[in-house]
Amino acid sequence: MSASAFGAGAAAARWAGRPGAGGFSGGGWGGAGAPAPATANPPRRRGPANPAAAAPAPKAEADKAQADTPKATAEGKTGDPEKAPTQTSTPKVELRDPEIPADAKLVKTTIRDALRDAMAEEMRRDDKVFLIGEEVAQYQGAYKVSRELLQEFGDQRVVDTPITEHGFAGLGVGAAMAGLKPIVEFMTFNFAMQAIDHIINSAAKTLYMSGGQIRAPIVFRGPNGAASRVGAQHSQDYSAWYAQVPGLKVVAPYDAADAKGLLKAAIRDPNPVVFLEHEMMYGLEFDVPEIEDYVVPIGKAKVRREGRDVTITAHSRMVGFALQAAEKLAEEGIECEVVDLRTLRPLDHETIVESVKKTSRLVSAEEGWGPMGVGAEVVARVIEHAFDYLDAPPLRVHQEDVPLPYAANLEALSLPGVDKIIKAVKQVMA
Repeated sequence: MSASAFGAGAAAARWAGRPGAGGFSGGGWGGAGAPAPATANPPRRRGPANPAAAAPAPKAEADKAQADTPKATAEGKTGDPEKAPTQTSTPKVELRDPEIPADAKLVKTTIRDALRDAMAEEMRRDDKVFLIGEEVAQYQGAYKVSRELLQEFGDQRVVDTPITEHGFAGLGVGAAMAGLKPIVEFMTFNFAMQAIDHIINSAAKTLYMSGGQIRAPIVFRGPNGAASRVGAQHSQDYSAWYAQVPGLKVVAPYDAADAKGLLKAAIRDPNPVVFLEHEMMYGLEFDVPEIEDYVVPIGKAKVRREGRDVTITAHSRMVGFALQAAEKLAEEGIECEVVDLRTLRPLDHETIVESVKKTSRLVSAEEGWGPMGVGAEVVARVIEHAFDYLDAPPLRVHQEDVPLPYAANLEALSLPGVDKIIKAVKQVMA
């Protein structure tokens, strides 16, 4: 097939990768083997010692113009999160959380019910939306996320499938290309490895490979991360796996309000979205505003706790651990700022960089493995855009670099948690 058939001109520019800014390697801070300066109270810098040395933080990728979208909206940014900087014809649209009226009623809602409400509202709003997966209909979901959807929408829009992830994921991608809006539920993202060819090679790449002619507006959702003693093959965090892929958007909410608002945005988005829910959090309750059409923009991080001493970035379940660690550290006089990433691709590094400029220290926390992980990308962005604001080397908290053990005591030792975050924060403060 000729290069023109793949839209090698404008389409190639649309999906161009962001230029690299060099690596961060070596045994120490500032060079191979150079030790980090250790002072009890390092001087706080108002800005870089050499203003020309630090690259200015660009606007978050989600705020960039999206060349493949007729009209960009706060409800669901579309297009490549890493688009070349020359594509700036569309005015920037500021992403921000929906305004919640002061008198809005807050309702305690579990994450499973928030997800169910989001799907129900979008299915009522758009008859092209349908849910497909194993046990989503008659059994009402392995985790009861699709409870009562079959009764309301019928078996043409809530569809039970055989145990064949490769089959029903491919069916969903084809339906999306034909103009429908499928929500594909995986009983766990560990089983989605059977369907990863459809997620990446079909859904993520088709817009580019068709020269912008064929879209795949589809949501792949389900539980992600470690459960409890289910073994290494059922305990993986796929955040970094999917966040590396151009053409996908990757969302990993922490609380019920974001689970609802971001899932609604994902269903409306014209691009394929991987929506990572945490297997251990479905039954947790959070406040959800009872307002009409609550939609949270994809591509915008959220500062969940303000602080002056250290920035902690996290997503999904790790946000809760970071907040607990921040509370304990506050008792010792260390004020941490906790940034909930919420969206991993496009990554809102502008919010992270602005926080680091204030605190001058960074700890990233993630449940997945460290090498090539989400935290590695966060650190790389901060090094690139706020190097001279840092008073200590950034540190990463993550799962131990082994398949997650089945034995309860070894599993606990392998997974990151509150204590490991506290240890890292004290290290960067030393």
